[in-house]
Amino acid sequence: MTAYIFNPMPTPSVEITGESSRFPVRRIFCVGRNYEAHAREMGRDPSREFPFFFTKPADAIVPDGGDVPYPPETESFHYEMELVVAIGKAGFQIKTEDAHEYIYGYAVGNDLTRRDLQLDAREKGRPWDWGKAFDDSAVIGPIQKASDIGHPTKGRIWIAVNGEVKQDQDIADLIWDVEEIVSILSHTMRIQPGDLIYTGTPAGVGAMSVGDTVTGGIEGVGEHRIQIVAPREGV
Repeated sequence: MTAYIFNPMPTPSVEITGESSRFPVRRIFCVGRNYEAHAREMGRDPSREFPFFFTKPADAIVPDGGDVPYPPETESFHYEMELVVAIGKAGFQIKTEDAHEYIYGYAVGNDLTRRDLQLDAREKGRPWDWGKAFDDSAVIGPIQKASDIGHPTKGRIWIAVNGEVKQDQDIADLIWDVEEIVSILSHTMRIQPGDLIYTGTPAGVGAMSVGDTVTGGIEGVGEHRIQIVAPREGV
């Protein structure tokens, strides 16, 4: 048995609807600017440019119903509602028409963002990590198995803050659809079971404050709810 100088962190995981077992999370990939209207609101060309990815740590996962402490070093903490793809089979250089064979299921997600840090990094040509890959930044609801719901290609995607709808579009409006995203990612690296892919957010992103209740959903996939709470205190 391997000895460690301290106990390894437990494997982050996500609830699976209808199953007692959980989905172990390996990596989290996110697609940037994958809806035309959101690309415009971020000041970028909405054309079908080749997609780009960024990542979040697996332990950034926040389950449905969780509390999210307002993060440090930001005054512009934003929601981004997204369809999440859960990978259940390893693959490399996958053809687009075969991509659905590698998908275990789907979930609703919220790509939380420190927008001021992200935009500052973007303007300086630096990585987005400090704006995207922080603690408690990957909200996700229970995974719905593809064997139960199929592979959704349309359906309302929405988010509301304190009951006021802020984002409201359709996943059919994705610039690059799910199968294309899985294929493109698999040509860069070998995808593995446990990988999650956040597929991009519609227009209407905006700020959250302490005390806000944030709810969102995707038709046919599910809903989630989080509460924004006071920042963590130092230890």
